[in-house]
Amino acid sequence: MLITICIGSSCHLKGSRSVIQGLEKKIRENNLASKIELNGSFCTGECEKGVCVKIDEELFSVSPETVDKFFEEEVLRRVH
Repeated sequence: MLITICIGSSCHLKGSRSVIQGLEKKIRENNLASKIELNGSFCTGECEKGVCVKIDEELFSVSPETVDKFFEEEVLRRVH
């Protein structure tokens, strides 16, 4: 599974670094490093949606506060 996090200016200001760190932590805790690839991208053109995160081609708005919920509800259900 490919997860792409926008690291463009707007998403950076909204916490993309914290989102990346949160996802890395959850991937480690769940031993999913062999199943999930994290990737960064510059602007996805959806700046108003916050930190833009894509699973494959599906776009999500994630914040540092919602990264755990996003992982549990969207990532885990797709990977198992």
